[in-house]
Amino acid sequence: MRIGLDFDNTIVSYDALFHKVAVERGAIPADLPGTKIAVREYLRASGREDLWTEMQGHVYGARMDEAAAYPGALEFLKWAAGQAAVFIISHKTRYPFAGARHDLHQAARSWVERHLKDGELALVRPENVFFELTQKEKIERIRTTACRYYVDDLPEILLSPDFPADAERILFDPEGHHRGNAGPLRPARSWQDLLRYFRQECRIIR
Repeated sequence: MRIGLDFDNTIVSYDALFHKVAVERGAIPADLPGTKIAVREYLRASGREDLWTEMQGHVYGARMDEAAAYPGALEFLKWAAGQAAVFIISHKTRYPFAGARHDLHQAARSWVERHLKDGELALVRPENVFFELTQKEKIERIRTTACRYYVDDLPEILLSPDFPADAERILFDPEGHHRGNAGPLRPARSWQDLLRYFRQECRIIR
C-alpha cells in the first residue's frame, strides 16, 4: 500500500497560527473566527491583499514551527508506519512573494522532522518527503512514486486531467467547503475518517 499526502492544509492546520499572527499585528479584531479563511477574507475585504501575501510568507517561513498538525494526523501516521509506504508530496514556492526571504521548503522539512515523530522515530522517511515548485511537478511526483492513494485539500489537483488514473483520489475537506460537490472524489472530513477508511482498505488488500 502506497499512500501520498499533501502537506499544507492537509497534514498541517494553519487556522490558529494565522489568527494569532494577524491579532499580534493588529490586522484583525480578536473576535474574528479563528480560521485562515476568515483572516484572508477580512484582509481582502479591507483592501489589504498585500498584507495577506506578506503574512503567508511569514507564517510558512519564520513561524512555521508554531503550526499544528490536524487532530488525528499523528495517530494516522503512527498506524500507517507499520502498514504502508507513506509519501508527503506537496507544492509551494521556494521563497515568499513578499517580505523576508525565508526558504519555505526547508521550513516545511524542518517541521516534518520535528513534529512527525513517534519518540525518535520519523513517521515519514526523509527520502519520501517532496516539495515541488508547481502543481504539474507535484502531480508528476505522485505518478513517479506510484501512489495508490492520494489525499489533498485541493479538488483542482485531484481532478486534473494529468492526475494518475489508477490512484484513488481522496479530498480532505474538514470544513465541508466542497460538500455535495466533490464529484468522483472520495471525501474525508477528518483524519479519523481517513484512518477508518485505510484500515478497511488494508483488510481488503490482505
